[in-house]
Amino acid sequence: MLFPKLKKLKMMRNKQILNWVGITLIALSYTACKAPSLVQKTENKAVPVSYNGSQDSTNSGKISWKVFFTDTALVALIDQGLQNNQELNITTQEIQIANNEIAARKGEYMPFVSLGGTAGVEKASRYTLPGATEEITEIKPGLRTPDPLTDFRFGATATWEVDIWHKLRNARKAAVSRYLSSVEGRNFMMTNVVSEIATNYYELLALDSQLAIVQQNIDIQTNALRIVRMEKEATRVTELAVRRFQAQVLNTQNLQYDIRQRIVETENRINFLVGRYPQPVVRTHQNFETLMPSIVQAGIPTQLLENRPDVKQAENDLAAAKLDVQVAKANFYPRLGLSAVLGFQSFNPLYLAKMPKSIITSLAADLAGPLVNKNLIKATYYSANAKQIQAVYNYERTILNAYIEVANQVSRIGNLEKSYDLKKSEVEALTESVNISNRLFGSARADYMEVLLTQRDALESRFDLVETKMNQMNAMVSIYRALGGGWK
Repeated sequence: MLFPKLKKLKMMRNKQILNWVGITLIALSYTACKAPSLVQKTENKAVPVSYNGSQDSTNSGKISWKVFFTDTALVALIDQGLQNNQELNITTQEIQIANNEIAARKGEYMPFVSLGGTAGVEKASRYTLPGATEEITEIKPGLRTPDPLTDFRFGATATWEVDIWHKLRNARKAAVSRYLSSVEGRNFMMTNVVSEIATNYYELLALDSQLAIVQQNIDIQTNALRIVRMEKEATRVTELAVRRFQAQVLNTQNLQYDIRQRIVETENRINFLVGRYPQPVVRTHQNFETLMPSIVQAGIPTQLLENRPDVKQAENDLAAAKLDVQVAKANFYPRLGLSAVLGFQSFNPLYLAKMPKSIITSLAADLAGPLVNKNLIKATYYSANAKQIQAVYNYERTILNAYIEVANQVSRIGNLEKSYDLKKSEVEALTESVNISNRLFGSARADYMEVLLTQRDALESRFDLVETKMNQMNAMVSIYRALGGGWK
């Protein structure tokens, strides 16, 4: 009669366990459905249909920088900069870090298997259940359990989190998106390096041209000073005129040292960009004022979504942020883990080889989910959503900024072209005025102040012409960068 009663009690206990498991699963499922609702935002990719009414899809941003820039000295500098620029090399390592993160995330949803062994010794108290059991238990007649009890174990342990809700896979996809973002970040850095080298190169050519203009004016003004001194000896002018002309020569001579300093600083900015210590920068020696900027085709605004690396980088960041929300949401669901052990265990290392008695095996599964106090999970979920909304705004801002940059440079190129034509005519008129004022002064039909003012205006206008030409060349570089050129 005893055994049927024990059997009945055992069945009742198993039934209670199953009931508790069922209640637990229901509770976990209920809590899983209680993920808070969120305020979401969808990105807006709409852009205007054109920059200035043109629907021509020809886009200079797709041209390689080696083709876009025709100056061989500039091409050589850019090539060296793309190889040695420290900022660019730092960004390259960020790509490697992002790639390693993909491998780490992938490993999280694969089983973890470890192999190892342990050894230990234990002395149980006589007044505890293990101690009392060991006292009366015999392994075989005449042989009791060793006291103290040693323990030797060797085997493999495996653990695996079953990715039911795609939490780990979504985390890996997010890592892939961030890797792609880091690649686009490097591409954007490349466009900036190309742009900065080219901009400083044209500034260097402009400074060379201004230095040549100053030296020409020093010769002209020195000759005028010589004439004024002759006029003074002939008592046709006073010492005041001589001093004014001398001061003008000294002022112009002083200008060259400021320009020389700016040349050194500009050369060293280029040297820094190409990753080398200060040295002279090899450059073309053609007349800077005769340089013609390349004709740039802006294409249509929708091409910015593919051509601009910073836009693509923001798009990948947004994709990663969306996946992060899904990962955070999965924390509300139950987590299923599996664990298994296969190995050998014995209190005597000699018995480890006595199979199958020394073999140990175990297989277990655990299912757990949040029930009470989910504040941490909720906070993480809300933060992930807030970062996603941030990524949406950043994406839209990046597109808007890209469009405005191109629109500004398209307008700037047109205005600088008109400005240069007018400034060139002004220089020609003032250059002729210098010759006329010198002739009139020589025939005593013009005051020496008119000669000085005319020379000063002519010098300033030539400086302005060179700066306008430099702005033209830099506008060409800026719109090439704004269109996404320089990284292909």
